[in-house]
Amino acid sequence: MMHSWETLDSVILKPAGVVTAAFAAVELQDFRQAAAYVNRLPYGRNIDPTNALAVLAERRGTCSTKHALLRRLAIEQKFNIALVIGIYEMNQRNTPGVGVVLDRYGLQSLPEAHCYLLSANKRIDVTRVTADSAAGPITWFMHEEEISPDQIGEYKISIHRHFLQQWREKTAAGTTYTLTDLWRIREECIASLAQAPSCSTLSDAQHNRAPS
Repeated sequence: MMHSWETLDSVILKPAGVVTAAFAAVELQDFRQAAAYVNRLPYGRNIDPTNALAVLAERRGTCSTKHALLRRLAIEQKFNIALVIGIYEMNQRNTPGVGVVLDRYGLQSLPEAHCYLLSANKRIDVTRVTADSAAGPITWFMHEEEISPDQIGEYKISIHRHFLQQWREKTAAGTTYTLTDLWRIREECIASLAQAPSCSTLSDAQHNRAPS
């Protein structure tokens, strides 16, 4: 089960490093306010996702960059909040907008990588969970793993492709599509999300692309 930013505690931010200072510059005083602010920023791939402050500087982000930013803030504040990558089976119900693409290729679902926070044994997602979200919950993860903010790029891609290949070998897709085919279909799904009105609060599906 996923929880929204509203589950987080309103712990006052103490003077610390550059991430704390960046949130203070937009007059945010506690961690819960910081998470709510990040939640309201629209979806968008960042120009330089390795920049720790890209989300605040560009006023947009993905599930990877938004949650990595909040994890960096938690590190500075010495809060016990982890950054997690989870692999789930993306479908029209839990990720509205991808169904038309999946149907085109005769697929019911496709493994997707999603980042979120873990606090007090609760999954916290500041990008998907909103009061008026049309997305159903992600009810099961094929894999969950704690990562560092620096692992939201190539490492996240490698984990995603590994589980996509495993899924391919265990399903009918393995006789129909190569891993390259499935990654291309996945990119079409992401493109469809980018055109959806609610894409800012649906999923990352989002900034991890395969290396060329």
